[in-house]
Amino acid sequence: MKNAVGREIPDVLLTGGREVYQGKDHMDGRYIQKAAPKTRRCEKPQESKVVESIAQALRQCKAANGMTFSFHHHLRDGDYVVNMVMQTAIEQLGLEELTIAATSLGSAHDPIADYIEAGKVVGIQTSGIRGRMGEVVSAGKLKTPAVIRSHGGRPRAIEGGEVHIDIAFIAAPTSDCMGNCRGIGGKSNCGSLGYAMTDARYADHVVVITDCLVDFPNMPASVEAIDVDAVVVVDSIGNPQKIASAAARISQNPRDLMMAEDVAKVIASTPYFKDGFSFQTGVGGPSLAANLFLEQYMDDRGIRMGWAIGGICGPMVELLKKGKVGKVIDVQDFDLDGVNSIHQTPGHFEMSASQYANPANKGAFVNKLDFVVLAALEIDTSFNVNVLTGSDGVLRGAPGGHPDAAAGSKCCIIVTPLVRGRMATVCEHVVTVTTPGDCVDVLVTDYGIAVNPLRPDLIQCLDAAGIPHVGIETLKEKAYALVGTPDDLEWEEQVVAVLEARDGTILDVVRKIRPFTLG
Repeated sequence: MKNAVGREIPDVLLTGGREVYQGKDHMDGRYIQKAAPKTRRCEKPQESKVVESIAQALRQCKAANGMTFSFHHHLRDGDYVVNMVMQTAIEQLGLEELTIAATSLGSAHDPIADYIEAGKVVGIQTSGIRGRMGEVVSAGKLKTPAVIRSHGGRPRAIEGGEVHIDIAFIAAPTSDCMGNCRGIGGKSNCGSLGYAMTDARYADHVVVITDCLVDFPNMPASVEAIDVDAVVVVDSIGNPQKIASAAARISQNPRDLMMAEDVAKVIASTPYFKDGFSFQTGVGGPSLAANLFLEQYMDDRGIRMGWAIGGICGPMVELLKKGKVGKVIDVQDFDLDGVNSIHQTPGHFEMSASQYANPANKGAFVNKLDFVVLAALEIDTSFNVNVLTGSDGVLRGAPGGHPDAAAGSKCCIIVTPLVRGRMATVCEHVVTVTTPGDCVDVLVTDYGIAVNPLRPDLIQCLDAAGIPHVGIETLKEKAYALVGTPDDLEWEEQVVAVLEARDGTILDVVRKIRPFTLG
């Protein structure tokens, strides 16, 4: 069956009431029944929940074959916990048929690929998949198709019972003996623990893994002791120096700065740019650089930002410290400036992923966004965006909060160069649709600006401000003139990943790439 973005979804996936994507507001107003965890009563006074090892914690939580373990990715490429837990569960306890439900997976988790190839890990549910694991899954070696959800879609699925977590493992920079834990105050600080909160509330068992045990009570707690079964103290939960990536820095590239300036011009031309406006930016170089030019427009008009959300890093923290933004509400920190700010700067608050972006609750923050500025691996002439698969069809990215913020905001701006190397970024059809075109409003490239025809109001705004723009077809033709028309990828029938829209409908599938052969 074809969905609203023109993707053919195999009928075999449309079981148990699953639907194909039918537009960004298709599910609005429907009721869901929230799930609830199985909870072991703890009535007797207890001195401590600290156990001697991960193995003991697994035994205490009655770990068994076929279970689903969850993890968060606040330590990003510096995370050690996923590998430690899975090695213990598989190699020491001999568990099999396991599913990993992680908020995101990256190159730090390359060893998990061995367990997939060995058939010990049979399922992956995540918001992102990169590195060797992405290559192994793309090669069709995972027993069941990976399920890819946005940062809002994941808590929606957990709270609604679509994903049942048997044991949640919380990598915690600090914890007390009862499991009250925070993302600050230790040697491996990661700042917000927003992605771990839903897991802790809905999992049957919760294990906190920390490398810094502090006095009881560790307050205010991001994850509270009322949800925690065991605490394990290890030498190190990760390397916080690897939280930040090269992309999470303001670009000094003249091309990127030119695009960032154009982004700020577009924002300033709209009626939403007024005192108290709300804002989210991605972590790509041009997206972050837009903050600098936006600050100039704010100063010129004597206005300030009301609040900002998303993955927080240095540039947004600086705006907060200068008084240019009223509040920063933080679900994840992308560099150490963001990590350090959350307990140092007044007006910097922590929130859960469900608060941030879940479309099935009664008030996700993304639904109050005026602007969001995001990057793209590809964008096509229908304004569909791909941030998941490379030009070779291999899983190497993450929807993250991209589709959530795009759908919720009044003005979603994609900023990307027209070409990268020899690859056209603006194309006829993206490899994989991760953010539907009905959620995207403006495209800013180094060769021009395009506005989605679904937004004639924004076209009028740009015209009134004297900002030139062209049709997206024009940008595609320019890209093809520079690097050539790309050949279509060849796929096998096997589906290796199912991509859900934030509302739970099926947006796209990723198939196994047909091996290239000469001649």
